[in-house]
Amino acid sequence: MDPQQRRTETGPRPPPVGQPGGDVTSIFVIFGLFIAIAALVMSPSSLVHQVPEGHVGAYWRGGALLNIITEPGFHLKLPFITNYEPVQVTLQTDQVKDIPCGTKGGVMITFEKIEVVNRLRKDYVYDTLLNYGVNYDNTWIYDKIHHEINQFCSSHSLQQVYIDIFDQIDERMKDALQADCTRYAPGIEIISVRVTKPKIPESVRRNFEQMEEERTKVLIAIEKQRVAEKEAETKKIMAISEAEKNANVSKILMEQKLTEKDSARREADIENQMYLDRQKSLADADYYRVLKEAEANKLKLTPEFLELKFIDAIARNTKMFFGDKVPNMVLDQRLLGNFLNHSIKDKSDDRDLGLATDS
Repeated sequence: MDPQQRRTETGPRPPPVGQPGGDVTSIFVIFGLFIAIAALVMSPSSLVHQVPEGHVGAYWRGGALLNIITEPGFHLKLPFITNYEPVQVTLQTDQVKDIPCGTKGGVMITFEKIEVVNRLRKDYVYDTLLNYGVNYDNTWIYDKIHHEINQFCSSHSLQQVYIDIFDQIDERMKDALQADCTRYAPGIEIISVRVTKPKIPESVRRNFEQMEEERTKVLIAIEKQRVAEKEAETKKIMAISEAEKNANVSKILMEQKLTEKDSARREADIENQMYLDRQKSLADADYYRVLKEAEANKLKLTPEFLELKFIDAIARNTKMFFGDKVPNMVLDQRLLGNFLNHSIKDKSDDRDLGLATDS
């Protein structure tokens, strides 16, 4: 077989060690191994690093930000070539201290400390670091707080900043910071802002303290007056309540007395009615008795009965009469009996005649 044909079939051979291409590759490989071994020997942490919890890992190679974000845990990087920085993505509090500003009236005051609670969203870590670097909070929190505080003080008087609208500064700072962050750095979220009372000149502070003392005295006087009015109103209400209670008690007692009187009157009426009924019953009974006695006597007044009574009366008479008139007296009595007998007979005949006429 031809040697040239054998070389074609077997393909191109690698360049000899002595040629330039092979020397360069070998040098890079050896250099990389040397760097790795030196890094491991000198500082193992330059090869293996740890991302703490609540952070993500950001990497730069040759000064250029890599589009690589790692989660918490252990990771590898090229030593001396790739740089690493942990970036916090949980809530953090940035404290901005000693912020001087001038009020609308020209008084210089200083805010000793303003705390800003913020958070960098994990999805916006790469964009935020690419545009503003690791110290993004210097631009959008520290410097921004100085700017907003000075803007606020320059448009308000010392009275307003120190007393009147001091309670609104927190919300105004939060809204101002969040508005610019949403527009230019949407990954930064402002949670809250806490502003401490500013330091003012001593002379001005004494004036404010005197004003506050006077205001406190006025408030105390107003409160005392309000308490006195409340006490007077309470006494009035208690007096009215007591009077109403007494009136109700009197009304109840009067109603009770009226009820008792009415009950007594009804009881007397019942007793009177009972007495009248009893007397009427007695009168009716007497009338009925007398009537019946009269009827009985009428039935008993017959000639025979009268004669019997006459004889009985004569028989019971123990007196003796002498003289010529004794027979006459006896005769007269008999004549009286005969006269009564004839009278009764005549009345009976008249009654029978009347009944026959009616029929």
